[in-house]
Amino acid sequence: MLGKFKDQRAEDAYSAAYDEVATSWPVPVRDLDVGTRYGPTRVRNSGDAGPPVVLLPGGMGTSLSWFPHVAELAAGHRVYAVDTIGEPGRSRQTRPITGDGDYADWLGDLLDGLGHDRAVLAGVSTGGRHALTLAMRASSRVAAVVAIEPSGFAVIGSSFIRWSLREIVRWFDPRPGAAVRRTLRPLLFGALKYRAQLPPPHLFTDDELRAVTVPVRLLLAERSVIHSARDVEQRVRALNPLFDVEVVPRTTHALPPQRPELVTARILTAAVG
Repeated sequence: MLGKFKDQRAEDAYSAAYDEVATSWPVPVRDLDVGTRYGPTRVRNSGDAGPPVVLLPGGMGTSLSWFPHVAELAAGHRVYAVDTIGEPGRSRQTRPITGDGDYADWLGDLLDGLGHDRAVLAGVSTGGRHALTLAMRASSRVAAVVAIEPSGFAVIGSSFIRWSLREIVRWFDPRPGAAVRRTLRPLLFGALKYRAQLPPPHLFTDDELRAVTVPVRLLLAERSVIHSARDVEQRVRALNPLFDVEVVPRTTHALPPQRPELVTARILTAAVG
């Protein structure tokens, strides 16, 4: 089965919200529709020189979630912000996703369509898991990975649900520091009416983590609700010296809006190094 909106009215409302949020993109952009075996994938391309950087959003997110970061990144890099296939956005899924291996194939197709043999991959939550999966299965396509609070290290349970419900309240915060959340809010709530048809997330094995042969920066939240940051840190350090782990104090799974400048800085470091 394929992901789709609850009904046409929900899809139209989401599309209007998408267009409105897109006006917040701070630099010139080209919208690309890149063919893959799972369907055409919408990519927002900013910057026309320098190493390629592919940005993958978290679940129910889109390329537009990267608008606070793109101006600085695009100053010296070709940036490709992606609407993940099978998620709400402007990509159009035409084939079922049966496992994380399919996402690796999709990302490989995407890089082919963009004309790059390899790129730096940066992803949040599920986007981080997809980036790591490609690095495990086809390291030759990946220059480096920045994975921000990636899933794939522990079973996500009820604590995440409780956190998500509390987090929704924060999206209505009127204070100046919550401007990014207010901008993206219409997309978040519109995405709740999208019915994704995705398999259960895969949990990384020790052998898979050892198989990564490119530099990886893990940005983990001290107060994460999808895993124990310290347990993940201990595990990957013991398995693979290419993993550089940073546990960010006083942050939760919503690490990017809490520390946007840190996220941008770590992606820039990976893209240069």
